[in-house]
Formats: sequence, C-alpha cells, structure tokens
Amino acid sequence: MKRVPIVIAWSIAFAYVEAAVVEYLRALYYPLAKDGFDFPILTLAQLQGLGREHVQRLFIELARELATLVMLAAVGFMAGRNRREALAHFMIAFGVWDIFFYLWLKLFLNWPAGLMTWDLLFLLPVPWVGPVITPLIISVALILSGLIVLYFEFKGRPLSSEWADWALMIAGGAVVITAFCWDYSNIMEGGFPNPFNWPLFGAGLALSSITFLLVIRRNLRDRS
Repeated sequence: MKRVPIVIAWSIAFAYVEAAVVEYLRALYYPLAKDGFDFPILTLAQLQGLGREHVQRLFIELARELATLVMLAAVGFMAGRNRREALAHFMIAFGVWDIFFYLWLKLFLNWPAGLMTWDLLFLLPVPWVGPVITPLIISVALILSGLIVLYFEFKGRPLSSEWADWALMIAGGAVVITAFCWDYSNIMEGGFPNPFNWPLFGAGLALSSITFLLVIRRNLRDRS
C-alpha cells in the first residue's frame, strides 16, 4: 500500500503531459469546430487530401496511444511485488491518469463543458467515443478495485480467483469496449456521434463489477 501515493503522483504528472500533448493534437484534428474540440473528426481521405504529413501525424498519434498503455502498465508492474499487486497498481494508475487527464484539460481549455460532452476516447484499433462521464465511471471502478486488491494483499489475505471469474470480468470489459466502439464506422466516415449505447455499457460494467464482488464475498466466506 505504501507505493500507492507514488503511483498516484506519477499518474497525475503523466496526465499533465498527456493533456498538454492532446491539446496540440486536438487543434490539428478538429478544425471544423470553433474551439477545435468537437465532432466530426477528419476522415482518412480528408487527411490524405491535406498532405502526407497529416497522415504521418495520425500514425504518430496511434503509436503515442500504445506507448501510453505501455507506460501505465510498466509503472504498475514496477510497483507490484507480484502479479496481483502489479495489476492493481496498473488499475489505479490508469484510473487516476484518466481522471486527471480531464481535469487538466478543463484547466487548460475549459473543456469538457460537462460530463455528457462527447469525446474521442481512443483510436486503437478503431475509434472509441462516448460521453466524458463514461470513462470516468470506469476509472473510479478501476481505482476502487485496485485499492481493494491491495488491501487484501496488505492484510496477508490475497484474493483468490478462478479462471471462470477472470473470463467473466474480461467479458464484461469487452462488452464495455464494444459500447465505446459501437458507432465507429459512422465516426470514421466523419459523422456526428449517435446516442451512446448505455444498455450495453451498463451490462458490461455490471458483469465485471458483480463478478468481482462475488470473488470478494467468496474469499471472505471461505476465511470466516
């Protein structure tokens, strides 16, 4: 648990760097909006029409997103003493980074306007879009889950799980990602986002959360 403050401090600083970079990139790829921060985004054909350097920047951005995940995973594995702790630290780092990413952007640009503001969340392997509140919900869930795992580790009573638990939690995460990517073809064609698929998002979040809570309950019951 003593490494958690260090991971949090690193995540807040990393969020600052990411927000600064994204502020520049958004100005390049949202030229149709008055503040450079709205849909529609430029299509690949439009980027090609603007010149080779714009297409190159797109691939640089894709690599930057991959590098972001690598850095978040790396700090988690460096902080953890075993695989459970490493994953828990990664979850905390990711959640804190994501929350402060939006806080820094709000400070820099007074964006997002609100929790229901649409955002382009990710580009790999296809565009992910959703209201700002959706990644924040996921981030809070990740932070709480990571802290719970570390609490049991600290108490010397690590949570034990079965392959079926992991399968259900991963399936829930995949459903959430599907909700984010549901409208990807429309977004890639330069369209405005359609209504977010809240039922799919809620189902995926519920599946992962309930499975995790059942794992905790089973561990507490077995040790009582």
